[in-house]
Amino acid sequence: MLSLGLDVAKLKLDCALRLENGKYRAKVVENTPAGFAKLEAWVAGHTDGQPHVCMEATGVYWEAVALFFANKGYRVSVVNPAQIKAFSQAQLVRTKTDSVDAKLIADFCALHRPEAWQAPSRNEQQLKAMVLRLDALMVMRTQEANRLQVADQSMQPNIQRHIDWLDEQIKQFRQKIRDHIDDDPDLRGRRELLDSIPGVGEATIALLLAYGIHPGRFRNGRQAAAFAGLDPRQHESGSSVRQQPRMSKIGHAHLRKSLYMPAMVTLYRTTWGRQFQSRLEAAGKPAKLVIGAMMRKLIHVAYGVLKSGKPFNQELQTA
Repeated sequence: MLSLGLDVAKLKLDCALRLENGKYRAKVVENTPAGFAKLEAWVAGHTDGQPHVCMEATGVYWEAVALFFANKGYRVSVVNPAQIKAFSQAQLVRTKTDSVDAKLIADFCALHRPEAWQAPSRNEQQLKAMVLRLDALMVMRTQEANRLQVADQSMQPNIQRHIDWLDEQIKQFRQKIRDHIDDDPDLRGRRELLDSIPGVGEATIALLLAYGIHPGRFRNGRQAAAFAGLDPRQHESGSSVRQQPRMSKIGHAHLRKSLYMPAMVTLYRTTWGRQFQSRLEAAGKPAKLVIGAMMRKLIHVAYGVLKSGKPFNQELQTA
């Protein structure tokens, strides 16, 4: 089975092409559109078929090459780095270099045939870019506001001007996000459904839409929650080792972080959130666990609303 393993870095791609006879071909290309085209031509020179392309979901540097090959009709899989690490340990691989990692990814792909990655639409890609940029601007705004409080008086006017500029940029990006969703019928329809969930506001809706939390990308709510690293992780062995379940955190950190405040708002300011909190507290769950459970619940509820195509129904939220 043909497979192409890609070890992705900011500036380059280490590539390992596993041929049908079990042999390998290696190449390094730039992590740029020109590099992707060279890689495709190189692959075509070694085989007549299209290999299964596989890479790890590390940072954002994999997205461009994944989109390139997906748009070319290749089967592309983007796997959790924890899977490759576990596979490496199982194979007793003791050497770690970029070329070795690429070969390891190719082997994992050939042996396990991971699911194909569902590429987001162009509008979803643009929305995600705007959501991330807005988040970066808000982080900078907080940093500058903190500096203003302790800065020398001579520097305060300069910092204040930067804060004013950031406020204007934040305002503009929020409007751009609204307009972008309004202009896309699919995104607009999903927003209307998500807007029916008490506690889920404009920013959270844009976040969920940007990361594609819908049935077109995930088979069920559990898979969507795992994408954000909100799935519970259990550790039990024999009769003596029984640790408390914890949030796995093996998923998208930005999505997980951004759901914290919506979970707090839902728990303390909505009827269904307070009922959810009361049930868990009655079962002896600590406050921190309740918050994490609500973050996961929001993903499940959002997915359910989009899958059913029906607005939020509080009567269904009994568990």
